[in-house]
Amino acid sequence: MNPIFDFFLSPYYEREPYLIVLEAIAFVFGIASVVYAKRRNLLVYPTGLVATVITVYIFLQDELLGDMMMNFYYSAMSIYGWWNWARRKDDALVVQVSRTNSREKWIGVGLCLLTMGITYGVYNLAGTAIDTSNYVDIFTSGLFFTAMWYMATKKIENWTLWIIADVISVPLYAYRGWGMLALQYLIFTFLAIQGYNAWKNYLDKSKAS
Repeated sequence: MNPIFDFFLSPYYEREPYLIVLEAIAFVFGIASVVYAKRRNLLVYPTGLVATVITVYIFLQDELLGDMMMNFYYSAMSIYGWWNWARRKDDALVVQVSRTNSREKWIGVGLCLLTMGITYGVYNLAGTAIDTSNYVDIFTSGLFFTAMWYMATKKIENWTLWIIADVISVPLYAYRGWGMLALQYLIFTFLAIQGYNAWKNYLDKSKAS
């Protein structure tokens, strides 16, 4: 077998079939969620919820606590984002695409650092040996946490954080044996770049009009 294919597929040889099926379902719904996000479509949240709830479970089985916490948070934030994006006043959406102001940037930095600290603490409380991959996980957890909050409030900077964290996550999940998730984050990277450009064009057109 091709060494590359063997690298990605070998961890699945001993994995429970139902976990592989769940990972595949999360893969499909996760991709759909980002596509809807790029289009500013409310379906980003119900599709995202399916993916994150499943991912919480499969990461719990693999004791990836940081990733599990993030997906639990995504599930909760998806409910908030669903409500926030759907709000209307005088038949117009209340929350529009915008850029973060100085205050929101500092809040984002605070959320990122707080998330990293909490994730580190959870690993310690669980008695998990923290290796290099866990430290990377702790860092990406902070980025993803902040990106999800920015997305729920329709801040264009969410895409910048997604891009950075997605790029880091590709080799991280490949190393951990989650081949489909590594591929998913590779696709997420390209979709996030498209999402940033789409939202930027929308903002530019809104300003011009």
